[in-house]
Amino acid sequence: MKLVTYLKDGHDQLGIVVDDKIYAMDEIHNDIPTSMSMFLNFWDELIPLARVVEQKIKDGVNRNISATPIDEATLFAPVPHPTSCRDAYAFRQHVAAARRNRKVDMIPEYDQYPIFYFTNHNSIQGPGDIVCMPDHFQKLDFELEAAVVICKPGRNIKAADADEYIGGLMIMNDMSARGLQMEEMKLNLGPAKGKDFSTVIGPMLVTLDELEQFEVPCKENHTGKAWNLGMKCWVNGKQVSEGNLADMDWTFAEIIERCSYGVDLMPGDVIGSGTVGTGCFLELNGTGLLNNSDFVPQWLQEGDVVEMEIDGLGKLSNTIVKDEDDFSILALKKM
Repeated sequence: MKLVTYLKDGHDQLGIVVDDKIYAMDEIHNDIPTSMSMFLNFWDELIPLARVVEQKIKDGVNRNISATPIDEATLFAPVPHPTSCRDAYAFRQHVAAARRNRKVDMIPEYDQYPIFYFTNHNSIQGPGDIVCMPDHFQKLDFELEAAVVICKPGRNIKAADADEYIGGLMIMNDMSARGLQMEEMKLNLGPAKGKDFSTVIGPMLVTLDELEQFEVPCKENHTGKAWNLGMKCWVNGKQVSEGNLADMDWTFAEIIERCSYGVDLMPGDVIGSGTVGTGCFLELNGTGLLNNSDFVPQWLQEGDVVEMEIDGLGKLSNTIVKDEDDFSILALKKM
């Protein structure tokens, strides 16, 4: 099942996508809410009704229900108001390459347990403009990732059971202002201002039953579902990144196990995978300079169009826009 949040009659509305058309859930079944938040909070009760709705649409039973072509709709983040947002570090290839490019050894603890950080759940957005302040353009970067959303409450969830808590998968672009990030990380705290201005998810939430055909075994000595889903990113129409979700070393199930240790996970919590190998300019530039001293680094600029695609999850498109405010927080730095 493919679920979206889109603009309908002046407000955000939960919709189901069938054959590239969006159908408003509440128009087809009165017991299905209009918001993704409410849907997630009553997932076990509502998902069977939603599947009935989906099948009726496919069977042509609801021919009188209006539909909006997805390419004509204004889409928001599928989960527009997450209860929290964590981002993990699941692709060893990315971590190892980034450290190699800085000429430092790989962290041995990486293979012992998954880690994550909290980012700003109030800066979640979907397709469309990413508005950046002047300091964000100091080495502005994309990060190609996938994300899951939690669909039922849980605490101390074991990895063997954790996939049951996943409502679905989405594309995630963990936007990063590397100049700000590098400044604050010198103090061994963060990332914060380098990350908290925008995290993009979308264009849709795809439930796990929709992805069964892509399931593959996870890596040896790991637990949880894995999916053979190609991942790509383009900037201004030029492909810059390619990877596969199956390359995750730590599974979402294992990440959920750690996230939920001694803590309540709630419906609406979003958890990112971390960057796929080659999935950001920081890594690509570092590799380029390591191999060629004449390499010219690339960073995102005003007007750039960033497009991300993951097999089965759709295509997420954003345009980089400069804020009219010229305030600089870097200018406040005391010497």
